[in-house]
Amino acid sequence: MANVSTASQSPIQSLANPTRFVALADRLLPWLIALTVALFAVGLYLSFFEAPADYQQGQTVRIMFVHVPAAWIGMFAYVVMASAALGNLVWKHPLADVAAKAAAPIGAVFTLICLVTGSLWGRPMWGAWWVWDARLTSMLVLFLMYLGLIALWHTIEDPIRAGRIASVLILVGVINIPIIKFSVDWWYTLHQPASVFRFDGPTIHVTMLIPLLVMAAAFMALFAVLHLLSMKNEILRRRIRAIGMRAAYEGRRGGA
Repeated sequence: MANVSTASQSPIQSLANPTRFVALADRLLPWLIALTVALFAVGLYLSFFEAPADYQQGQTVRIMFVHVPAAWIGMFAYVVMASAALGNLVWKHPLADVAAKAAAPIGAVFTLICLVTGSLWGRPMWGAWWVWDARLTSMLVLFLMYLGLIALWHTIEDPIRAGRIASVLILVGVINIPIIKFSVDWWYTLHQPASVFRFDGPTIHVTMLIPLLVMAAAFMALFAVLHLLSMKNEILRRRIRAIGMRAAYEGRRGGA
């Protein structure tokens, strides 16, 4: 009966078992790491040696090949967290909270990279390191949201309770993602309108589009590697915590 029950489980249900998830992650990680290295090697070569300089921005346009993918992954990580938060609150998936918690610091780092490279790019283009532009401000809000959620997880000792509170806040904060995406359309902003994901097709030239997409794929693969590693570490931390709590409980019983 146990074999029939296990066979009838969906892939997502089977991965609810942390041991199975860790085993799958161990099989995937070497391939993902190799893919990440290969994509970065190709992407960096295309970005810095094959892509032409912009006729207006010159060589500074190459910052785009890091800045734009970092911005995409910064937002994507929050979407992953929102999906995990939904899984935690609605479906009570055992690994949903682990996935959300693991994604937060990674998303924060990519968002910080976006803000720093944007500042470096903005200085020669706009004449200022920072302006309270709608896109910049909403990305800064995203970064602060990441920091707040990370602080919450570290403040509340019980991971179950912390996960529920964080899941609610994550779902409330998801409204910032469309604000970031459409800020250039809704308000006056120094940022140019979308040039890649458009209904009428990309407006960026193919000599820059291909390196940009390769770098985006490299950043996505890097996120997958870091997320799997972080989830594995979080599962291990929770196992150690559970063992410690069990030992303390048995010690109290023995003392009584």
